[in-house]
Amino acid sequence: MTMRTRRYQVRKDTLAVVDRGHPWIFREQLSSAAGVFADGDWLKLVDGTNKVIAHGIYEASGAIAIRIMRRGPQPVDAVFIKAQLAAAIAKRTALASTTDGIRLVNGESDGIPAVVIDRFGDDLVIASYSAGADAIARYAGRVLGATAGDIVGPARSITLRPARRRQRGVASELPQRRVLRGTPSEIARFVEDGANYAVDLAEGHKTGAYLDLRGLRRGLGSWTDGTVAVNPLRDARVLNLFAYTGMLARAAEHAGAQSITSVDASERALAFAAEYHVDDRERHQFVTADVFEWLPALSESEQFDLVIVDPPSMTSNKTQVPGALNAYRKLYKAAARHVRPSGAIVAACCTSRIERAEFHHAVSEALGHRFKKTRELTPEVDHPVGFPQADYLKIAWWRRTV
Repeated sequence: MTMRTRRYQVRKDTLAVVDRGHPWIFREQLSSAAGVFADGDWLKLVDGTNKVIAHGIYEASGAIAIRIMRRGPQPVDAVFIKAQLAAAIAKRTALASTTDGIRLVNGESDGIPAVVIDRFGDDLVIASYSAGADAIARYAGRVLGATAGDIVGPARSITLRPARRRQRGVASELPQRRVLRGTPSEIARFVEDGANYAVDLAEGHKTGAYLDLRGLRRGLGSWTDGTVAVNPLRDARVLNLFAYTGMLARAAEHAGAQSITSVDASERALAFAAEYHVDDRERHQFVTADVFEWLPALSESEQFDLVIVDPPSMTSNKTQVPGALNAYRKLYKAAARHVRPSGAIVAACCTSRIERAEFHHAVSEALGHRFKKTRELTPEVDHPVGFPQADYLKIAWWRRTV
C-alpha cells in the first residue's frame, strides 16, 4: 500500500520539529511553496540537500498543515501499517480482560496519525481526521477484518466514519459513513467492569461514545484521599452535569448512588440515557437544560454528595483560552454551592489548548479554600499520550473539607 507522493522542501527551522519527533507541522511553519498542494495530498518531505526526512499528509485548512506519517526515507506501505496496528493492539491485551469497549488505535500516539479505531463489543468503528488518511483507515479496517485476534474478537461489523471535526465543509463534498464489513448494530453494546453500556453508532459523539472516560466511571466506585479508599456513592446523591447519554449516571447507579440527577442540553441524549443506562428508574431524574443557565438558578438548598462537571470543549483555537478559563471559573463556583460537607466535585477539561496546570488553578480559584484536590486521573492505557497536544483530557477530584 505505497502512497503516491509529492515533493516538499521544509524550512530549516521546521527540520527541528521533525527531528524532535513531533507528529505535526503547523501552518505557520510552512514555506510559500506549500500553497500548491491540495487537501489530502501525500508529501515526501526533504531538507535542503534533497534528503528525504519524512512522509506526511497535507491539510488545506486549520492549524495543522502536515501530519507526519513516517520518518526517514522509507514510504508508508502495507508492511508499515500492519506493524503499527499490531504494536498498538498488543498494548491493549490486559485491558481486554476487563472490557470489550476499547480504543484499539489512538491516532498519532499509536503511530497511525489521523486514525482512531474503537471497539464496542462486536462492532468496530474507524474514524479518520484527514482526507489523506482515509485510505489508511480503510486499509486498517481490512487488516482487522482479516486478522482479528483475541483482543479484537469476532468483529461483526467494521464501519468507517468521518470525524465530526471534518464536517464543516460543503455537505455534498464530505465523506460519508461507510460499512467495510458486516451489518453494524443500530445500538452497539459493551461491558466494562461488569456494567453494561450502549452506544449510538449512527449519531453518537466521537465514534459513538467516550471511552476515554473509563477511569472516571471506575472512579465513581471509590477514590482515595491519600490515606484510605472510600466509597462515596453508597446511598449518595449525585448531580451529573453535561450528562450526554448517561454512561456516568449508569456507573453511579452501579456504584450504589441512591439519587442521580442528569442534566444536558440534548433531549435526545437524555432519552437514550433513560432507555439504555438505567436499571432502577426511581433513582434517576433527567433535566433537559443549558447547564450554564440552569446551575446558577438552582436553589442552594439542593445539596449533593458528588457533583460531576464534564463540559464539552470550549476552545477551537488559542485565542479562546482566556474566555474558556473564565467560563470554567463561573461553572465551578456555581457547582461548589451544591456540594455537601465531605462531598466532592469531579472537574473535567477536554481540550489540549488549556494546559493541565492552568486548568487546575482555575478550578481551585473557583472552589476556594473549602475544597482540596485529592485525586487526579491519568490517561487510560488505550488513550496513550505520545506528544503534548495529545494530553487533552484532565480529570481531578476536589473534596470539600469544611
